[in-house]
Amino acid sequence: MKTDNRVAGKQPITNMLSIDVEDYFHVSAFEKVSPPQTWQECEWRFEANTDRVLGLLEQQQTHATFFVLSWVAQRCPALIRRIVAGGHELASHGHGHRRINTLSRAEFRSDIRYAKEHLEQVSGAAVSGYRAPSYSISLQTPWAFDELLEAGYRYDSSIFPVKHDFYGLADWPRFAGFAVRDAHGVWHAGEPEPAQPALKELPISTLRLGGRNLPIAGGGYFRLLPYAATRWGLRQLNNKEEQPFVFYLHPWELDPEQPRMQGAGWKSNFRHYLNLTRTEARFVRLLQDFRFDTIKAGLSLT
Repeated sequence: MKTDNRVAGKQPITNMLSIDVEDYFHVSAFEKVSPPQTWQECEWRFEANTDRVLGLLEQQQTHATFFVLSWVAQRCPALIRRIVAGGHELASHGHGHRRINTLSRAEFRSDIRYAKEHLEQVSGAAVSGYRAPSYSISLQTPWAFDELLEAGYRYDSSIFPVKHDFYGLADWPRFAGFAVRDAHGVWHAGEPEPAQPALKELPISTLRLGGRNLPIAGGGYFRLLPYAATRWGLRQLNNKEEQPFVFYLHPWELDPEQPRMQGAGWKSNFRHYLNLTRTEARFVRLLQDFRFDTIKAGLSLT
């Protein structure tokens, strides 16, 4: 039975669950030892692992947003259709899992437009949302917001308001809002004027402690922290700040038997392989302890 997470006198908060569908060889931590030209030769485990996630969600009667690489959709269109048939939201993770700061603007434009068109063609469902590989929208790539708007995306969930060696915009607001362009053409968080181009922005959730934003809501942090610490932090967001949280997970995190990548270094190996044997049980507890729905439902997008 799900915990109510009810603030006194108010309706229980429904959080937003997101699944980033990529395989173990796609992750940015392995990009130097796993270039795209080698992916075709790797053992593909994304279908079985994503089906595993779908089964757990069905058991817990929970819907999620699946940010899917169109690279995956090319190779397993039936999986994409199963995601949609399960009542989940389909969203874009781009095509080739390349961090935005490694792409030119033209390459990024091509990537996000191809991904959106291909996912929609395969699934028959509209794709409204985007999440950059490794949350790589930054102040160095402000044109990414322009390109997402022009490509027809309605929201982005690529900003992680923390400091990290791969990603992070630590000064960005912690909760849902808009990315808007000021009179000088600079993108920032704010409220749009009437008829002003704006993109709904949904940051990954953080916990504010000691004057800092601390990561709490998914991925390697979910595997690193004891489940009790994660649950406490997420309840703080619901009960003290009265805000829904945005949680993310990768299907490969439920797969302790995945092949081991060689030559990536101790830090990358630690981040990727830590506590893989514990993820599934923790994920089930999370689904039982909190209410979740899709990002599209959470943002009230019709």
